[in-house]
Amino acid sequence: MLHLKSVLTPAEVAEARAILESAQWEDGRVTSGSLPASIKRNRQLPAQGASTQALQQLVLQALRRNQLFFSAALPNRIAPPMFNRYDAADGVEQGDYLADHVDVALRYLPDGERVRTDMSCTLFFSDPEEYDGGELVVSSSWRDEHVKLAAGDMLLYPGDKIHRVNPVTRGCRFASFIWLESMIRNEQQRNLLFQMDRDLMALRAQAQGQQSPAITGLTGAYHNLLRMWAQG
Repeated sequence: MLHLKSVLTPAEVAEARAILESAQWEDGRVTSGSLPASIKRNRQLPAQGASTQALQQLVLQALRRNQLFFSAALPNRIAPPMFNRYDAADGVEQGDYLADHVDVALRYLPDGERVRTDMSCTLFFSDPEEYDGGELVVSSSWRDEHVKLAAGDMLLYPGDKIHRVNPVTRGCRFASFIWLESMIRNEQQRNLLFQMDRDLMALRAQAQGQQSPAITGLTGAYHNLLRMWAQG
């Protein structure tokens, strides 16, 4: 998992919030797919609405300029971002939630093409103090990670992880959820390339613009591994 800070600028967060707060929402269970409808209670923006399209453009533009996101995910195709809200229910003990599940392996795009969901992203539009509950919980073999990030921050995690959103008990949690297919299907290979790229960034910063045979050689090794492993 990777916490990406300030994927959106404060101005972009404000723009997105204005759209989200005035948008028309639909029952999130319409996108449950093969999963039982009881797995979640939330609301989502209609996939083809004007509000959705404006937000998708904003989010995809932010992802395209984020070097750390590209380095970690090495995206081949990104499914159109979707948007949801989780509210605390008036007079009901349990608010909106998403139960434990694993994302489906393939998502179909509007043009009929398929995206393999190698990685998932949750981009937050609400600050943690705006709501209680609503933690994104991502499970691994050794522990559960409970995540509430600042508005504009994003969590990137493998698509094969069991995860859930705890019930919201106060306020409202706005977020975007995004699936992507990586050029590097194998998670270990992808993580190795990410570590190499981060180390190369650090070496270049230390070298203050001066190229060295070591940096040249390591850069070549990185790109040769990428060439060897990349798909699509």
